[in-house]
Amino acid sequence: MRNKLAKNQNADAKSFALAAAKVAEDRHCTDIVVLDLKGKSPATDYFVIATGTSDRQGRSVADEICEKARELGHQRFGSAGYEQGRWVLLDFVDVVIHIFNAEYRDYYALELLWGDARKLKLEKPESPPKKTRKKTLKK
Repeated sequence: MRNKLAKNQNADAKSFALAAAKVAEDRHCTDIVVLDLKGKSPATDYFVIATGTSDRQGRSVADEICEKARELGHQRFGSAGYEQGRWVLLDFVDVVIHIFNAEYRDYYALELLWGDARKLKLEKPESPPKKTRKKTLKK
């Protein structure tokens, strides 16, 4: 029973990490990465890392991710850097979100610190089928 519960929690954390990455993508953040840290970090299972275009955007994306978390039943346990907006950290225990400005992202290079972590693929929306014109034969 405990193992099944752990698997469900892990799947839930993974889906939330991907949903948070999608929010960042929809709000025009760049260089979005989701790192699977299971077995590598004693503190969390997933990092979501994104670069915002401004301090204001970083705060806005953080707000939207917190709203998405509430919708999905996740509770935020801590945050840091919101006022300055250069590096906003949102701690949901199993998922930790980092929203950087470009300068801080380059300086701290979290992907390099966790270089052995597996990167999850962000799901790309399916593009609508191309419309083709029907050729009509003239009689």
